[in-house]
Amino acid sequence: MNCTLIKQGRVIDPANRRDEVADLLLIDGRIAPPGSKPSPDSKTEEIDARGLIVAPGLIDLHVHLREPGQSAKETIASGTRAAAAGGFTSVVCMPNTTPAVDSPSVVTWILEKARAEACINVFPTGAITKAIAGEELAPIGSMHKAGIVALTDDGRCVQNHELMRRALEYARMFNLPVMDHCQDYNLVGKGVMHEGHVSTVLGLPGWPAAGEEIIVQRNALLAELCGTPIHCQHLSSGGSVRILREARSRGVPLSGEICPHHIALTDESLRSFDTNFKMNPPLRTQRDIDLLIEGVADGTITILASDHAPHCSYEKETEFDIAPFGILGLETQLGLFLKILVHEKKAIDLNRLVAMFTIEPARLLNLDRGTLSTGAPADVTLIDPSMEWICDKHQSASRSRNTPFHGWHLKGRAVRTIVAGKSVWQL
Repeated sequence: MNCTLIKQGRVIDPANRRDEVADLLLIDGRIAPPGSKPSPDSKTEEIDARGLIVAPGLIDLHVHLREPGQSAKETIASGTRAAAAGGFTSVVCMPNTTPAVDSPSVVTWILEKARAEACINVFPTGAITKAIAGEELAPIGSMHKAGIVALTDDGRCVQNHELMRRALEYARMFNLPVMDHCQDYNLVGKGVMHEGHVSTVLGLPGWPAAGEEIIVQRNALLAELCGTPIHCQHLSSGGSVRILREARSRGVPLSGEICPHHIALTDESLRSFDTNFKMNPPLRTQRDIDLLIEGVADGTITILASDHAPHCSYEKETEFDIAPFGILGLETQLGLFLKILVHEKKAIDLNRLVAMFTIEPARLLNLDRGTLSTGAPADVTLIDPSMEWICDKHQSASRSRNTPFHGWHLKGRAVRTIVAGKSVWQL
């Protein structure tokens, strides 16, 4: 019998409305009943958690691990090490790889690769359309049988509304949520940054907020029509929050997430032409940030995620127009969200932040994670919410270094990550 006793931490388990200073016992990779003690003859590791939060293992439902086909940027091994260093015990990987995850064989390859090389849990998504081309549905049923937890064409957006409707109808048959990258190609055009004063001054093609909002509205209508949950990824616009709030108030199965960069930075950051500030969707205005945070505070936005998007240095070291979108996020997002949402803005408390990283994504994706319930998998994250630290991209576990947060002072950090009862990372 393998036991780990986490002693006298502040146990926060939103799934069970639990918030108390207590011991937590892990036995053979499972959560033991509250108040349990290790047997005298067991070999028990003891962890002093005084002053720390003991939370269910954090889940990031929006991560690019880049395999298969793009291992120069990231691998399943390196990406999961970065996730563990950020406090995450589970990640949901996106399907825009090479080849795309649009068949059961690619799903199986990812799962087998993860079993062999990942240090945390990896849950794959499948593409909505073949080759993420937006033209023909991928084999949803066979991918579900192979092990996907959701459908998404992330990186692209299905423009054909009829095709999206059929995807939702098929997804409902398998109880699969659909996650959508909200981008209207006709409105966005060749935009590379938020359309506004700064884009005009810099002479860069603008990307209007309406290019996101029109698809969020489309998704609200289709989710209501089909009854299939749609999750709007990486929201950046205050208008999107308004649409999401109205739909949810009527019981439409629509949800949304935000990423830390969309509340930490504005389009003013792009005056440097630093491509590490180029992301999809783009950084917007302070007004958008205020409305996004308001959406988190009132429960309109239910999930926090990174959109971890590693790129090789040479890809980013080019003209702004042609550089790829995306930044790293796994190791910095917890510190950024704690700093902004909890410490500075006081938009939410620690309980709500933990819920948005655990039970909320677990419920959306029907995962048996995100809780410290008796018998649940012993995935646990220990967090020091007051630890002050400086982001150093050179210390990242990722294979890439494309972050705009190098040198930032952050507050709050995971100090130990436990998966199936075993410590896979500690500070």
